[in-house]
Amino acid sequence: MATKKKEILFEFPNPMDNDYLIGHRDTLKSFMDAWDNRDKYPVHPVWMLCGPRGIGKATLAYKIAKQVYGNVGDFFVIDLAHNLDDRGNIKTDAKKISVNTVRNMIERMQMSSMSGQWRVVLIDAVDELTVPAENAILKLLEEPPAQTLFLLVTHQLSAVLPTVRSRARVEKMHPLTIDELRELCLRFLGDEQISNDILKLSNGSFGKIANLKATGGDIIYEELLDVLHNKHSTASDLMDVAVKISMSPALYGIVLDAIAALGLADIYPDANQAISDINRLNLKADITIFKIINEMKKCL
Repeated sequence: MATKKKEILFEFPNPMDNDYLIGHRDTLKSFMDAWDNRDKYPVHPVWMLCGPRGIGKATLAYKIAKQVYGNVGDFFVIDLAHNLDDRGNIKTDAKKISVNTVRNMIERMQMSSMSGQWRVVLIDAVDELTVPAENAILKLLEEPPAQTLFLLVTHQLSAVLPTVRSRARVEKMHPLTIDELRELCLRFLGDEQISNDILKLSNGSFGKIANLKATGGDIIYEELLDVLHNKHSTASDLMDVAVKISMSPALYGIVLDAIAALGLADIYPDANQAISDINRLNLKADITIFKIINEMKKCL
């Protein structure tokens, strides 16, 4: 019997330390043009960088931040890695950024240097704020402090309060191209071979590729496609793949990705619901996934 593989997500280089930006030159140029002409025209104090996960939004945000605060200004980061509980301690297992984190940042801003240098507040990501935390940010954005730039990373624009969106200059960042993904793979995954199927599966997100590589999901995805396309595949073959996918909830999504890639739109809603029900109804993951794969096989 196969042993359960430990789920390890790819560890990106910290965006603060990573100057290797691929793509998004148009967004960077838009900001730099505004920043370089700030003496003539006031730069917008709130910039919202939105787009899918894993395309480099945070990397771009940190790159912009370094241009603004340099080594003399003040820099404040709000993210899950610096999330605080009611006692001011780091919450390592939180899935949402607390209002305590935002309030702590506001207090530190009030005590920050009066040197006249620019300050930067970087939030990664706005759609990970709790409702009280987002309301606290909104109050700050209603009257932004002088010489303070807010960089708001956003994965899903529709999840952000309209009142927050209305106060920001929204920059919509696009998924990476196949060539850009290849360049990132070469840079961060070394000589690992990334197939065209995986590149297409990623939908322009290097983060998705990296996490698939770290969990072995890329190999399992290839196996899934093989058993689906092989006319000699047996029920046992389908179950073997289903078992491998069931070992990690992070891999459930590759079944839906395969459905989309193969153009099986008719079965997508039922498959999506079945995968959602695995945790909600405590279903056996391997059996549920096997049934979906078997239905996919019938449709091909």
